[in-house]
Amino acid sequence: MEDKKKSEYMPNEIILLKLGETALKGQNKRSFENRLMHSIRTRLGSENFKVYAMQSTIYVEPKKESDLDEAMEKLKKLFGVVYLMKAAVCPKDENEIAKTAIAYLGDELKKAESFAVKCKRADKSFHLNSPELSSFVGGEILKSGVCRKVSLTEPDFSVELEIRDRAAFVHSAPIKGAGGLPVGTAGAAISLLSGGIDSPVSSYMMAKRGLKIIPLHFFSFPYTSEMAKEKVIRLAEIVAEYSDSKELLIVPFTKIQEAIKLKTPDAFGTILTRRFMMRIAERVAFMYKAKGIVTGENLGQVASQTLEAMAAIQEVIKMPVLQPLCGMDKAEIVATAREIGSFETSILPYEDCCTVFTPKKPKTRPRLGEVRDAEAPLLDQMEELINEAIKNIERVRLK
Repeated sequence: MEDKKKSEYMPNEIILLKLGETALKGQNKRSFENRLMHSIRTRLGSENFKVYAMQSTIYVEPKKESDLDEAMEKLKKLFGVVYLMKAAVCPKDENEIAKTAIAYLGDELKKAESFAVKCKRADKSFHLNSPELSSFVGGEILKSGVCRKVSLTEPDFSVELEIRDRAAFVHSAPIKGAGGLPVGTAGAAISLLSGGIDSPVSSYMMAKRGLKIIPLHFFSFPYTSEMAKEKVIRLAEIVAEYSDSKELLIVPFTKIQEAIKLKTPDAFGTILTRRFMMRIAERVAFMYKAKGIVTGENLGQVASQTLEAMAAIQEVIKMPVLQPLCGMDKAEIVATAREIGSFETSILPYEDCCTVFTPKKPKTRPRLGEVRDAEAPLLDQMEELINEAIKNIERVRLK
């Protein structure tokens, strides 16, 4: 089906994926499509489906008997796809198209009070134009009796036809996809993943803009429990459904937090903790050839999320820090968490390292000079602490 040298075989049913921004990428369009097709093959298995692109559409063709409903559920979470649908494939003949529409969509048409037929004719050589084909197929549906009323303005059911180069496709109204850009087209970034509501949402949002997400979690055993770790692993797996992340990196953080608690002023504990996290995240990013760091900061939400605190935290690295939640309110973040399925896991009552040793009166608007002074007692052991943490990173394979 990819070119005229290929077999003329057409499956009875196929999945069509419609592209959004990817279709507008000009000379780079093909590289975006290739990245998207790679993600599809990874999700569905290249042994099960043949995946190819034609006319700004991705075709997902079963090689053998496959569960298309299960495939559709996986593809709904695929960034880069605006709409998707299962479609019946038939020859480009108006009588065959009408018979296919009645057979393939008959059960849904019987339930509908009214219907309309919509046609897109990508193959302009087809002898009927779109209104003519729609009218013909609509008439045949009326004759069949599966639905007896046409409504062009507010139909209960939509029969949609596509006339393309190699075949005709019949389907119902498209299902909305995840949108955005194919994961990996914008490069890679380390995403700081805690056990809270915000960080899975920030990871999801940046994956939607084409970033490959490498989740990184800081774990302070025994102050944080194994149950807390399992919670974060589950959150990473939820994010991976959208981001195609392969593993979660877990950084042992206990010694660093104990050193901060022992040697620095209590009010600066949270800021100094975050500065260490940034240093480690940047070094891990270099190891994975990532170009940025994603965090879940939401401006003004907590003490460490003022502009002054953010500046003090980010001062220790040179890599871009992406903070997609900064302009959102909590209700919007929670709504997104519910939408992607992370909310119920995020609210499980297991602590994470960000809640360990929380200062009673944290510094909210620190000056850089006083932050550096507060951190000075740790300078002689800083490299040792960071190197040991990175050396002992645990890598958890995600399902």
